[in-house]
Amino acid sequence: MPISPTGKLNNFKNLSFIPKRIVSLVPSQTELLFSLGLDEEVVGITKFCVHPEHWFRKKQRVGGTKTIKTDVVKSLQPDLIIASKEENVKEQIEELKQIAPVWVSDIKTLDDALEMITSMGILVHQQIKANKLATEIKEAFEQIIPIKEKTKTAYLIWKDPYIAAGADTFIHDMLSCCGLTNTFAGINRYPEITISEVLPIQPSSKINTSNSVNRQEPSVTNDLSSQNCDLVLLSSEPYPFKQKHLTELQTILPATKIMLVDGEMFSWYGSRLLQSAQYFKNLIQRIQG
Repeated sequence: MPISPTGKLNNFKNLSFIPKRIVSLVPSQTELLFSLGLDEEVVGITKFCVHPEHWFRKKQRVGGTKTIKTDVVKSLQPDLIIASKEENVKEQIEELKQIAPVWVSDIKTLDDALEMITSMGILVHQQIKANKLATEIKEAFEQIIPIKEKTKTAYLIWKDPYIAAGADTFIHDMLSCCGLTNTFAGINRYPEITISEVLPIQPSSKINTSNSVNRQEPSVTNDLSSQNCDLVLLSSEPYPFKQKHLTELQTILPATKIMLVDGEMFSWYGSRLLQSAQYFKNLIQRIQG
C-alpha cells in the first residue's frame, strides 16, 4: 500500500474511490475531517483525538498516536488510514499499510499545513470546502502583526526532563508567525534542556519596552538559564503545564517573562489554525501589554 511522506497525493493515483471507512491517527487531522463535513466515514480515532468532543465520546478508539492497536484498526476494515510523520511511529505505519492505504503528512510550516488541507480535500472528495478553509486560514495569518522587537522565546513541551521545541518543527514556525525568536533555533527537533538554578543574566531585550541592550549573545546551549531568554512559553500539551510550574520556574528565572499557552494553537495544523490566528493576535497583545 502507498505512503505519501509529504502529504501530496502523488502516490494515490490508484485511490479512485471515495473513502468510506477512515481511521485517523492524528488529532489535528481528525478535527479537519470533521470540518470538511465527514462523520460516518470516520470509523476510528486515537485517544488523543479530543475534537470534536462528540466524536471523542462515540468513535472507536484505536490507542494512542504512538501506541496504535493494529488489531483494532484491522477489525474496523478501513479503506484509508490517515497518519503523520510527526505523530506516529514509522514501524507501526509500515504494519498498518498492510491493512489499508496509509496517507502520511509531514507538517513543519504553515505552508505545509495549507497544502495538507487542500490535499486532504482532494483525498476525501471535499475540495471546495478544503480550498475555502485553506484560503481563510492564510488570510487570517496575514492579518497577524508580529512582534517587531527581537524577543528570545523558549517554548517548553515537557517536564522531567524539560524538553523544548527546536528548529524544524511546526511550533518553531508558529513562533516565527508571531515574530518570536526561538531560543533553541540552533537545535533541531525537540532538544532536552536544563534550567540551572542560578540567577540568569539579564535578558538581552525586555518585553514591554522599546529599549534593547546591544551585546554579543551566547551561542546556543541546552541550558535555558544561560540563554538570555526574554520569554518562556509553557504549553498545555503534551505535558499539561500549570500555574504551579510557572511559579516554580519564575523563581529560577526571575528576569524572564513566563506564560502558560494553549498547545493546540501552536501544534494543531488542521482547521484549528483558524482559531490559532486570533489566539496569536491576543497573545502578542498580552506579551507587549
